[in-house]
Amino acid sequence: MSFLLEFLPIIIYVLLIIVLLIGIVLAIKCLITLDKVEKVVDNVNDKVRALDGLFHIIDTTTDRVVLITDKVIEGLTSLVANLFITKKNKPAKKEENKENKNGTK
Repeated sequence: MSFLLEFLPIIIYVLLIIVLLIGIVLAIKCLITLDKVEKVVDNVNDKVRALDGLFHIIDTTTDRVVLITDKVIEGLTSLVANLFITKKNKPAKKEENKENKNGTK
């Protein structure tokens, strides 16, 4: 029994040292991996910044195209609306003209 009381703490200390060393090695590998990931992210950010001008040009172009199409659609709808409004008003004007000719002025 005294052998186990002396031997078990030594085994536990050795295992704790091994676990501590494994933890240190894993932490170092994680730091190295994070440095590599940071370099990749910086590289991607640089490439995206290089494309910002292109995205700005595309955004400006689409805004202008939308403005032009809105104006064209607005003009067409007002033209169609005027056609229908004038058709409705023509019979009313004809009736007024008939009344004026009949002498109800």
